[in-house]
Amino acid sequence: MPFGRNERIRFSKIYSLSCFRPSTSDEHAQIGQKGYSRVVYCNDPENPEALQLRYRSNYVSTTKYTAINFIPKSLFEQFRRVANIYFLVVACVSFSPLAPFRASSILFPLLVVIGATMAKEGVEDWRRRKQDIKANNRKVHVYRGNSFSQSKWKDLRVGDLVKVNKDEYFPSDLLLLSSSYPDGICYVETMNLDGETNLKLKHAFDFTSSLNNDTSFHQFKAMVKCEDPNEDLYSFVGSLSYNGQHHPLSLQQILLRDSKLRNTEYVYGVVIFTGHDTKVMQNATDPPSKRSKIERRMDKIIYILFTTLISISFIGSIFFGIRTSRDLNHEGYGRWYLEPTRTTALYDPKRPILAAFLHFLTGLMLYGYLIPISLYVSIEMVKVLQSIFINQDQDMYHEETNKPARARTSNLNEELGQVDTILSDKTGTLTCNSMEFVKCSIGGVAYGRGMTEVELALAKRKNSGSPGSHGGTSGSHGDDVMKLEKLIKGFNFRDERIMKGEWVNEDNSDIIQKFFRVLAICHTAIPEVKKETNELSYEAESPDEAAFVIAARELGFEFFQRTQTRISLHECVNGQKVDRSYELLNMIEFNSSRKRMSVIIRNTENQLLLLCKGADSVMFERLCKESQPFEEETKNHINKYAEAGLRTLVIAYRVVEEEEYKKWEEEFIKAKNSVSVERDDLIDAAAEKIERNLILLGATAVEDKLQKGVPECIQKLSNAGIKMWVLTGDKMETAINIGYASLEKLNDKEAITNAKRESIKKQLMEGRSQLDLAKSSSVLFALIIDGRSLTFALEKNLESLFLDVAIDCKSVICCRSSPKQKALVTKMVKEGTRKTTLAIGDGANDVGMLQEADIGVGISGAEGMQMKGRVNKEGEWTDVRRWKLPANQMITAFYATNIPDGANCNKLREVFMEYGEVVDIYIARKKDASGSNFAFIRFKVIGDIKALEGNSNL
Repeated sequence: MPFGRNERIRFSKIYSLSCFRPSTSDEHAQIGQKGYSRVVYCNDPENPEALQLRYRSNYVSTTKYTAINFIPKSLFEQFRRVANIYFLVVACVSFSPLAPFRASSILFPLLVVIGATMAKEGVEDWRRRKQDIKANNRKVHVYRGNSFSQSKWKDLRVGDLVKVNKDEYFPSDLLLLSSSYPDGICYVETMNLDGETNLKLKHAFDFTSSLNNDTSFHQFKAMVKCEDPNEDLYSFVGSLSYNGQHHPLSLQQILLRDSKLRNTEYVYGVVIFTGHDTKVMQNATDPPSKRSKIERRMDKIIYILFTTLISISFIGSIFFGIRTSRDLNHEGYGRWYLEPTRTTALYDPKRPILAAFLHFLTGLMLYGYLIPISLYVSIEMVKVLQSIFINQDQDMYHEETNKPARARTSNLNEELGQVDTILSDKTGTLTCNSMEFVKCSIGGVAYGRGMTEVELALAKRKNSGSPGSHGGTSGSHGDDVMKLEKLIKGFNFRDERIMKGEWVNEDNSDIIQKFFRVLAICHTAIPEVKKETNELSYEAESPDEAAFVIAARELGFEFFQRTQTRISLHECVNGQKVDRSYELLNMIEFNSSRKRMSVIIRNTENQLLLLCKGADSVMFERLCKESQPFEEETKNHINKYAEAGLRTLVIAYRVVEEEEYKKWEEEFIKAKNSVSVERDDLIDAAAEKIERNLILLGATAVEDKLQKGVPECIQKLSNAGIKMWVLTGDKMETAINIGYASLEKLNDKEAITNAKRESIKKQLMEGRSQLDLAKSSSVLFALIIDGRSLTFALEKNLESLFLDVAIDCKSVICCRSSPKQKALVTKMVKEGTRKTTLAIGDGANDVGMLQEADIGVGISGAEGMQMKGRVNKEGEWTDVRRWKLPANQMITAFYATNIPDGANCNKLREVFMEYGEVVDIYIARKKDASGSNFAFIRFKVIGDIKALEGNSNL
């Protein structure tokens, strides 16, 4: 790597790393007892004790059926329908002489209905099976025979040593031993587990982090004792025995299956849990057998019809039996036209009870058409046709990703019109899962043109407000231009006052320089250069952080290199790029309690600077008490940004004296090296002493855009009276306060648990009282609850109260909820309201919720709205991007880069004329971020756009 990405970075030396504290929980004392009895022999497959252990294989199955149980289980599903049981009985009886018709007339329709439905179930389950086969046959490097070789996921065993490379998924739950970083850290994306997009930092022990190459494991042997398989994603209890010493394990050393390795070249780990013992599979639920409400209601109607049929046949058979018993009178027959000797047992005056019973069976068959089997045939055909219509619906076709809608089952079509409650994931489902830097306030001046979606919606609602409100102007043409120029992911900022180096002409240029310098330095991002294009990109822990670094780069402060103790920038000075290097001394990371992040650096002038960014709720109280000339203006801008639906952070700094820093550093290092339970508190206390007397620079505003059409969709759903719940794994910005913090320092677990439970109960009861008081008014309420609180709210004694409060709120948001909790909440709503629920999600962490709901809708997220490719085979123009302009759905825009100097509009026009009517072309000379020519082309598509997308030149 050009910038020494991995080799020279040891983040553990500059991080406070409060999250790496070894667990000192009392639960470690329970290892070896019930619930904590798992033993893993690491890299020791021939150990006799290891051979006696019978842990599950790493084979995973999510199908509903197997080859053995398909026929019996599928038949059971079919005969859950009452009508099918009736038709089966009638078909069996129709083979007897009693039948007034041929057996085939009733048996054939029954076989068609059951066979077609079973075939449909089989096809749908085979699709799941193919996904399982694909997952089980993924490859991973396993250490066997003193070397690493490729093996399939399904062949992994507990205790195996594996190597996982960058951007690969972990095949099972692993114990992290080492990574490509010398200090054994790695970055993990857990989107498939908890829905969070920010990266998690994992850390190996120091004594194993040195085992960081393929030849280091010849003599490695260790033993792990840990908890038994469970579904808790947020805790892990265990100990590692290595070289005669025991070391407590925590979640920081565990890599969970279906997480992805990011920003790290490779890691080594030991398999702890496999297959269905892994935490992600423990959170999964078996595929349910869903039946629509109409189908269940039809069963009830069948019961009524069946009762009527039995009644008619029974009454008729009674009268027939009575009349038959009177036929034999004085050795003669009352009905002379019936000859018993020439009839079957249907008529026998000597045995009237048997004749009546046989008459009853005949009546069931004669009057059987009261229950029409053709109705079921028609309904099944209609459902299949509806599924075909859904799959071919052009309004549900996503052109940019070439993905149509897919009805995975046709059993629930009729339920779509009866939905009462929608339970949706947030990240990637409602939002685009990407942050964009759109506005900022620097020195009391608001920068950033244009309006956010929320601002446009508010302006439309008020029927007032110009596009130039909140510090920006934009006409309709300007909007189109902005959309065309929106080419850099994470950056949607437009303001000619400070772009292209114009900030030097502003009155507050000194503050602007410091502001963007903080954004370029105060972060944990890592720069990467693509070898093919030599383009600089960043890998960051969160989309917000990446957006800040990209914004600083685009405005003249390009972060391009990081080492263990230095951060280097290309800074724009008088129109020229100047390299500046800053010594990185300390980093105090962001967490949910601190709500801020700080770095301490030494600049080229030998000044010590503390650079800080954080939430306004904690930053303003840490500002210098002396006059902050633009504090009120900044607060006003932050309020406006919040109203516009933007996420804000306050930017500040201070100059630190040498003596103060030396004294503080001693205390900070002492706190970092502490292994007591108060370690986090000691680090926070040390941070408090240095993060004070800050000088305000301004505030940032980033936007996580909603998916296209989400606001309009939610509005229409609300107008239709459909309730909306949001179940997300993301952290809660506005948390419910639970008053048990003081008890956390004690070791009385029962007291802590009871305090939590009582606090949740008290808050729910207070919520119920507020709702009752507000019934006569138009006040609307929202319920926000986190995953820890959900644990207690979903208990049997609180579940009904929680549901009672929730259903009376206008909206419900469940934050930091695990996959299991999502499924339990969905089940609670479905069973508690007895109304149709629909769940929407986009990740593996949403599967339980989708399966539990009456209807599950899984969506495929798209990274942006663009398509890249080559304009022609010779590569004259590359990096083509296409997206629809909302003003006219038939107008398509292309952005092409690396246009050669000799190219002209006519040459470009020739390329696209075959596919459409070119509206306009504009070529810019060396205006691209990479210094290359680029062009905008807009044209009206003629015919099918597929011809353009599938062309080999693109």
